[in-house]
Amino acid sequence: MDFQLDDDQRALRAGMRQLLEGRFSLRDATDRLDRALWRELGEAGFFSLALPEAEGGVGLGLPEAVLVFEEAGRVLLPGPAVATFLAAGVVPGAATGEAVVTAVDGALVPWLDEADVVQGEAAGAVPLRSVDPLTPLHRVPDAGGLDRGALLYAAEQLGSAVRTCETAVQYARRRKQFGQPIGAFQAVKHLCAQMLVRAELARAAVYAAAVTGDRLDASAAKLLADDAAVRNARDCLQVHGGMGFTWESDVHLHLKRAWVRAELGRSARAAEEELAEALIEAP
Repeated sequence: MDFQLDDDQRALRAGMRQLLEGRFSLRDATDRLDRALWRELGEAGFFSLALPEAEGGVGLGLPEAVLVFEEAGRVLLPGPAVATFLAAGVVPGAATGEAVVTAVDGALVPWLDEADVVQGEAAGAVPLRSVDPLTPLHRVPDAGGLDRGALLYAAEQLGSAVRTCETAVQYARRRKQFGQPIGAFQAVKHLCAQMLVRAELARAAVYAAAVTGDRLDASAAKLLADDAAVRNARDCLQVHGGMGFTWESDVHLHLKRAWVRAELGRSARAAEEELAEALIEAP
């Protein structure tokens, strides 16, 4: 199976990276949704990417959606992007970014107070102190929900894992100790190499699931991407010598977002159970 991107896909990824890095600043982000940015994303076709052109969309598929959500994960874009994307064509205004949509996708509901539309049963939801300061959460009494966005959450986790790997390598090249860059020390080299391996494994799984569209493939991709995002952020903190867990660096925000995303869409336990059951039933 060939996962090499074609020219159009590379241009899509580069365009989305340029838009997000030029328009969004993680340093200025708060727990209030930037509605202007949301509408700009809508105008750029972020939410309507998979809609048919006859319905005002871009007419692309799941592989292209995965690419743009990977870019959203790189910059830790706040907001219920997955739920709004999935609601495009169903909820008026979602495709253009004029409506903010969240969904009950498991026990946790992100951005409930900011959302214009809530998909799923959120009765009895109670505010929850979120470990991620940029993702307000509510908890619903009965776990369950729509469970449709596992692969897109996995793509965001992949983007975060790649970004923390790059951040660690850049810091290891720049920071000097005993007269040489810390990246020259074998222990740091090994950490960075393991981060790259995790990110590439997750990338292969996410891209494969985007091509097949298979539910089990999406579960495997979510498992690998959750693991890569969390462990890469932890290793990035270690490369930063703990400084990354302060406001001086954004690394801690990647770790906190990775923890939250791991519980959205399809939790690790649910994905493991699903894969185990499929293996047992396999001929």
